[in-house]
Amino acid sequence: MSKNTRKAALEQFKMEAAKEVGVSLDQGYNGSLTSKQAGSIGGQMVKKMIESYENQHK
Repeated sequence: MSKNTRKAALEQFKMEAAKEVGVSLDQGYNGSLTSKQAGSIGGQMVKKMIESYENQHK
């Protein structure tokens, strides 16, 4: 998988996580997000990664 492909996949993952927690993201820079919003997106991403890992290792 190329670097650009991985970067695009991560960006898509981030957009999906933001949508799941109800935060609107723009493509590119999102400097107007509050810490709470950014943290909720990151937390959702970690939650989904842990779920994926657990499902793969059952």
